[in-house]
Amino acid sequence: MLVKKLEECRSFIAGDGSLLKEILNPQKQTIAIRYSLAHAVISPGQKTAPHVLRHAEVYYVLSGRGMMHIDKKTREVRTNDTIYIPPNHVQFIENMSDENLQFLCIVDPAWQPDIETIVAGD
Repeated sequence: MLVKKLEECRSFIAGDGSLLKEILNPQKQTIAIRYSLAHAVISPGQKTAPHVLRHAEVYYVLSGRGMMHIDKKTREVRTNDTIYIPPNHVQFIENMSDENLQFLCIVDPAWQPDIETIVAGD
């Protein structure tokens, strides 16, 4: 049985600028899943850098309110919203509230550094 406590996961600044805690990744743990799971935090008034993943990604908003940008489309998102981000699309999210925007990130197949590209110019 594997039980991970979020407070015990190491925090780091991801390539997109979010504060990230990787919870599950089959490339780093012996677990029979294809996807990775991470917890992200964006501070009030901040946004992630525009970036592209070669794999599909899903965000599940735990708390806060923000604007999700996928290519040229923008939509407000808030607590309990689920966002599907298709592979190879420019994405970023900005926090539009006075509290931290917290969300889970699921990448399938699992995230690894070489599948992500930061997009210059935003």
